[in-house]
Amino acid sequence: MAIGKKPCPGCGGPLHRGSPLCKSCCDRGSQAILAGTTPSPIVTPQQAIAEDRRQAADRARYRALEVKYKESLDLLRHYEERADFITYANDGINTFDISPKLPSGAAEGTVVVAASDWHIEEKVTLEQTSGLNEATLDSMKRRITRFFQSTLRLTQLLRQDCHIDQMVMALLGDFITNDIHEEFAENNQLLPMPALIEAESWIISGLQFLLDESDLTITLPCHSGNHARTTKDSRFSTEYGHSLEYLMYTHLADRFRNEERLNFIIPKGYHSYVNVYDKVLRFHHGHNIRYSGGVGGIFIPAFKAIAQWNKARHADLDFFGHYHQSKDGGSFLSNGSGIGYNSFALGIKADYEKPQQTLTLIDKRRGRTCTWPILLE
Repeated sequence: MAIGKKPCPGCGGPLHRGSPLCKSCCDRGSQAILAGTTPSPIVTPQQAIAEDRRQAADRARYRALEVKYKESLDLLRHYEERADFITYANDGINTFDISPKLPSGAAEGTVVVAASDWHIEEKVTLEQTSGLNEATLDSMKRRITRFFQSTLRLTQLLRQDCHIDQMVMALLGDFITNDIHEEFAENNQLLPMPALIEAESWIISGLQFLLDESDLTITLPCHSGNHARTTKDSRFSTEYGHSLEYLMYTHLADRFRNEERLNFIIPKGYHSYVNVYDKVLRFHHGHNIRYSGGVGGIFIPAFKAIAQWNKARHADLDFFGHYHQSKDGGSFLSNGSGIGYNSFALGIKADYEKPQQTLTLIDKRRGRTCTWPILLE
């Protein structure tokens, strides 16, 4: 471009032969005239930049509108789905009425209660049980009182929908600790004979309470434990003859000899059997089930022992105590203890549990239907 000349206003290039435009701009104008159109206006760089910025802004606004439109569609779809759900909830669920079922009197059952391992005179301290349990004569008397009260209350609850006029209360032994070991002689709060008299008085009081407060007929399988013996070691064939509890049971039977609603079963052997409807129940204290703290607990020893006994005489359900553990093995119920967690339970590595006994219902048509712990504290 010649010095002193103005640049082409169209593109800023050199002017063409005295023309106010450069050659390329002149050519575009000539072509537009020959085509019969108006030549495009000359766009300056500043105008081009402004136009680019405007178009960029338009594209940004368009993208923003696209996003908002998509969000609006999603929101609309959400509310449409909610509207469909509300319509379905109001119109698409079929309901029906449930009327209260009145007792028809057809259901019949027998309550079975296990009482064992009270050890009433044994003293248990917090120090012996790492703060988990303690027992004195006074606290044991309160527990046994609650046992009979709760037994009756649970039975009354079951009688609301099931005809129950029979109870089996299994007295499964170890109601006293005795002094069969030196440590018991040092620790017990009563001598063996006073302890036995005290235990008998509690059982008499409990049975009289059930007779006075209900119309139940009660069958009592009575079994000696391994603690109330007068010999150093346990016996097999003559165990009953050396058992203070066997003596206690005969006293109980004599005391209530005129009471037709009490039926005492006092076997001289290890087992007793009671037929409840079409089920055979077997009762024993449990000390002939050998268990020494295995991983499976008392389950495997109990299953093995029951399988062997069933070869001689079949039973549908075994009840036993001795191990101070409430366990339901399907074919057996292991009873808890009145004394609760003590040195014996700690020594055999039993599961910790609070003082409790066991109640279960045998339904005439369905067999055993439900089982409850009777909590003593």
